[in-house]
Amino acid sequence: MTSAAADRHDDLRTWLGAIADLAEAVNGTGSVRSLLDLVARTACRLLGYDFCSVLLPDPAHRVLTIEGAYGLSAAYIRGVNIKHPVRIGAGECGEAPSSRAFRTGRAVAIGDVTAETHYAWGGVAEQQGYRSIVAVPLMTSGSCLGTLTCYRAGAHEFSDDEQELLTTLANQAAIAIETARLRDREQQTIGELRGLNDSLREQHALLRRSEDIHRQLTEVALRGEGIRGVAEALAALLDRPVLFEDADGSRLAAAQPSTAGPGDPFDGPDGFSAPRQSLADTPATGVVEVETDGGGTPWATSAVVLAKEVVARVWIPGDLAGLGPLGRRAIEHASVVAALEILRERTAVDVEWRLRGELLTDLLTQQPAAMATVVARAARLGHDLHRAHSVLVVRVDDESVTSGSARGADTPRRVLAAVHAMATRQTPRPLVARHGDDVVVLWPSDPDGGDVPAGGPTPVTAHVAPGAVSAADTIRRAVARALPITVTVAVSRPCADLADYPAAFRTTRGVLTITQLRGRRDRTVELGDLGVQGLLLQLEDPSELLRFADRVLAPVLDYDRRRHTRLLDTLRTYLAHGLSTARTAEVLFVHPNTVGLRLKRVEELLGVSLTEPDALLQITAALAAIEVNGLG
Repeated sequence: MTSAAADRHDDLRTWLGAIADLAEAVNGTGSVRSLLDLVARTACRLLGYDFCSVLLPDPAHRVLTIEGAYGLSAAYIRGVNIKHPVRIGAGECGEAPSSRAFRTGRAVAIGDVTAETHYAWGGVAEQQGYRSIVAVPLMTSGSCLGTLTCYRAGAHEFSDDEQELLTTLANQAAIAIETARLRDREQQTIGELRGLNDSLREQHALLRRSEDIHRQLTEVALRGEGIRGVAEALAALLDRPVLFEDADGSRLAAAQPSTAGPGDPFDGPDGFSAPRQSLADTPATGVVEVETDGGGTPWATSAVVLAKEVVARVWIPGDLAGLGPLGRRAIEHASVVAALEILRERTAVDVEWRLRGELLTDLLTQQPAAMATVVARAARLGHDLHRAHSVLVVRVDDESVTSGSARGADTPRRVLAAVHAMATRQTPRPLVARHGDDVVVLWPSDPDGGDVPAGGPTPVTAHVAPGAVSAADTIRRAVARALPITVTVAVSRPCADLADYPAAFRTTRGVLTITQLRGRRDRTVELGDLGVQGLLLQLEDPSELLRFADRVLAPVLDYDRRRHTRLLDTLRTYLAHGLSTARTAEVLFVHPNTVGLRLKRVEELLGVSLTEPDALLQITAALAAIEVNGLG
């Protein structure tokens, strides 16, 4: 083999080795940037250049930037990329060789950049120390990826053969670059698919766990274990204590996980204490939120919503981060199941209340057919009508209802619930039912405490039982604790016979109405508190008294009707305020002289003097008769 052939053989082997290095780099784990640096280094090694760079277009294809280099200083690269970017196309200082090569797809060479008067990169070229430059396109599949730009320190004429060799190397490099890019995109796609696969597995696991949560809580509902069962199941799922409270802030149920041991986690000085919150201000969303108590402890909480009404709230100590999506889902699902349990309980209570309401109505109306079974029906509901009972009538004081808790359709029901909750703790059990907007309680008498047993005196002659008065006070306190309102409770004397209940109810309701008409609120009252009105309320037929009242007051009543005056109202107010003209004027918002003139007109019409005791007694009795008759 001749020396020239041997040299060609060595050159070929060198070139093939360089191509193999590029292929190995493509198949390796290196980055695209390291491959670009290898391309630049290979060009310098094969063709004897001093420096070399690989320029690629930016995403907008406006400029070419150096992405790979060999021999170039970092200052030169920054100078080109930042201060003098190679714009694609002609600029103010002409077009760079790399730009022309990129646009035309052909090699561009400058043998001496110092001879180029419009070479914009002369400053950085001098700083880097090169005088000649050649740029060839990186072509693959008919498109240009960028340029391979090489530099020599001295002036150099780049022959056609040299440019052809460099172009061949550039084409091989372009294939390697495109392959590396495809590999990176493939790895990225594989990573994304792997992430999606992991996400699907995680979602599948979450779905299975969610289905398990749904199954466990649904089984609680199917078994009818109530709110306590929901609390215990949720505590086991979350491994945290759980507390359910009703709309009034009273505990419905509490539970803790089995790992916490026995005891109540919400009882005692060392127990958890959930933040107090008014459910009236709670949005009916059912979304799990975090609230902080007075000590700064976070609580996960969710409203229990029934028919767009917040009926309860669940509290779990701790923040949401520790719960995770499954924990939040468990709380939300438990809130739904709790709502169903409350609906179930409400339905059962409604049936029970309806039966007691029907029993009370039959007892008060005394229909013969119903009275034949009333004692037996009461016994099935747990009430002994053979025992004497006092009749308690509970009514809301309208003026006590605040603007923040305006009296609504559910107020009588909530009063009934509060009274019922108090009554269920009593033995023997009182009968509690709703009658119109009032709550009526038949409170069992206590013979040992002096109350009247069955077969004793009638309600007209017996005294009010002390136990019934104490029960009325307890009812008022129970309602005040549960609701932002007050109630007045009227108490009858004990009913020793079934036939006594209608009169006792009618009388007691009249006592309550007169009391509230007089502006008295939040108190326990009985028949003896009303004086003359109390006596009149006991009469079955007050027609004779009404005729008496008409005879006494007819001239004043007729005068008021004809002239639209207020003589009777003035007279009533005058008697109610101790015969004080000044106080009467203050209450009626008139001048005292006006009151004096009105009273003088009354005396003229009635032919009496309001200073005479007999006249005052007759007028007072007549007014009381009218007031009692006005109860309807």
